[in-house]
Amino acid sequence: MPNKTPAPKSEETFESAMTRLEQIVELMESDKLPLEELLTRYEEGVTLVKVCEQKLSAVEKRIEIITRNAAGEPQIEEFEPEKKPAAKLRDDVSLF
Repeated sequence: MPNKTPAPKSEETFESAMTRLEQIVELMESDKLPLEELLTRYEEGVTLVKVCEQKLSAVEKRIEIITRNAAGEPQIEEFEPEKKPAAKLRDDVSLF
């Protein structure tokens, strides 16, 4: 009897989902699983990918980039994945 795909836990973290995905990939690459078990692991992997995508999407919405305006005051900008923030270093600012 094939193993059933476990339902994702509601408290599943991104890291735990990624760890499990890595385990599934290793199992599938081993060529030692029967076809039905491969299918079951594949279904579990698809579910875990969805969990990871949802977690990343939620985090992406929360990311804000803090920059300083010309007066030196913090300015908050929403994160836009397509837009890369320009380096805004003044001449008197040194990282070292």
